Amino acid sequence: MTDRRGRTGWTPPLRRRGPSAWATQRPTWQEARPALIADAVKRASLRPAGNWFVVGAARDVRAGGPPRGRTVGGVEVVLWRSDSGELHAGPGACPHLGAPLRDGRVACGTLVCHWHGLALDGEAFAGWDPYPVHDDGVLIWVRLDAVGDEEPRASPPVPERPVAGSAVDAVFVAVGRCEPQDVVANRLDPWHGSWFHPYAFADLKVVRAPVDEEDDTFVVDVSFRVTNRLVVPVRAEFTASGPRTVLMRITRGDGATSVVETHATPLTAPTDDQPLTAVVEAVVATSDRRGFALARAVAPALRPLMRRTAARLWRDDLAYAERRWALRSAGRLPA
Repeated sequence: MTDRRGRTGWTPPLRRRGPSAWATQRPTWQEARPALIADAVKRASLRPAGNWFVVGAARDVRAGGPPRGRTVGGVEVVLWRSDSGELHAGPGACPHLGAPLRDGRVACGTLVCHWHGLALDGEAFAGWDPYPVHDDGVLIWVRLDAVGDEEPRASPPVPERPVAGSAVDAVFVAVGRCEPQDVVANRLDPWHGSWFHPYAFADLKVVRAPVDEEDDTFVVDVSFRVTNRLVVPVRAEFTASGPRTVLMRITRGDGATSVVETHATPLTAPTDDQPLTAVVEAVVATSDRRGFALARAVAPALRPLMRRTAARLWRDDLAYAERRWALRSAGRLPA
């Protein structure tokens, strides 16, 4: 499928489709049963993540670069790399007088507090204990046992991705006033796609919905819009690999094996009555077409475009998640 010449199986990725009015789509409300979606969210919530949380893109924390601050479940976290690229994470408050370590500097791989010059090399020091941290090549995960309240695991549940070096990845981050389960519920409702995002999706059909724990995958046929008349039809599968992660994998059509990982990380403590959740979405795209080698070569230029595409979708989907949380907190939806 990678070349027009000498390949009998080549097909163009784009399809033309005639104009269609939004209101003439086949309604999906009867298929999108609230109980079915709620059951899928509940099953996801029971899958352990070993207290690992996604905190951002791996490339955002650079070797020798400045420290980065994050908040997870109300806990301040600081991250930095040594000059050799080794990743460190720990409490975001200096153990001396509580200065924000995210405002410090990294000198020779050591994090130096900007209040009084206390230096941390990533090892335990004076009540400052590092957090387990993992760089999976695309995202950074931090293990926070006090936040997750699960049985700790040595490594995070990183989803399977295309082979390293064969894909282009981009990471988008947004924040919404909701809980992680509201983000997961949005992603486990594929039926809303062509109704709520008609500028992005067309001809969406859920081929198979989850049945139980043993068959817990949404299989969806959908066309991604390139223009109003040109689409790329694919088959995709949606699965929840953990309580805060939903994976969409293209299984048929152009870009097969490409994935979109949506991670929902709580920013506020569970007791906060105004919850905030960060959506950290990683798009890892690949293709066996010859022209994709060029896409990999210009990946830095493509990433802003990929993030803008995600931003447009999440502008709507965060409104969905926030609305869901507002209804749940008012007792108008099951908790």
